[in-house]
Amino acid sequence: MVRIWTAVIPVKRLGAAKTRLRGAVPADRHPELALAMVRDTAAAVLAAGSVGELLVVTDDPLARAAARELGARVAPDPGGGLNAAMRFGADEAAGLAAYRVVLTGDLPALRPEQLDEALARVSGRAFVPDAAGTGTVLLAAPPGRPLDPRFGGPSAAAHADSGAALLHGDWPGLRQDVDTAADLAAVLALGAGGHTCALLHGLGMTTECAPAA
Repeated sequence: MVRIWTAVIPVKRLGAAKTRLRGAVPADRHPELALAMVRDTAAAVLAAGSVGELLVVTDDPLARAAARELGARVAPDPGGGLNAAMRFGADEAAGLAAYRVVLTGDLPALRPEQLDEALARVSGRAFVPDAAGTGTVLLAAPPGRPLDPRFGGPSAAAHADSGAALLHGDWPGLRQDVDTAADLAAVLALGAGGHTCALLHGLGMTTECAPAA
């Protein structure tokens, strides 16, 4: 049986996004960096064969426009933080009848085939930890199961404690989110997507761009 997933990405207002990453680029370019990473993440998600629809939950006008340009559907942020946005997108906007997967919007080295491989291993509610092993980059729920996101802090342990299965696989682009300048360097080593790499190239932070597929 081929499962087609509805993917959900929550996006904060760009001026308030990725606070731990501030200083990695000039302050006036920080919102551009946050948006570039969202665009690369969304493009990779939409290119995955197992994804039928992408829903971006945001109140940021630039993020809304970028999402629609890429072919995503947009839903308003309900307020209440990251987990509330994920629950709303997955359980209400997408609906409990769908296969739903939420991802963070800071995965600019994500390859579509990595997402396809991860989703193929899902048999129930399941998650993928970040490269550090403490956070979470992906949480999936099958039809009829509430998403029950526990993002923030040591969320990998929180998701495991909540009964979600840990998905194992060699998915460096999926697992490498970007919270710090060191994470940004790791993404460039993996091959950042075109939007992120072009921005950093323009700032003189990289001499080559090897965009993620």
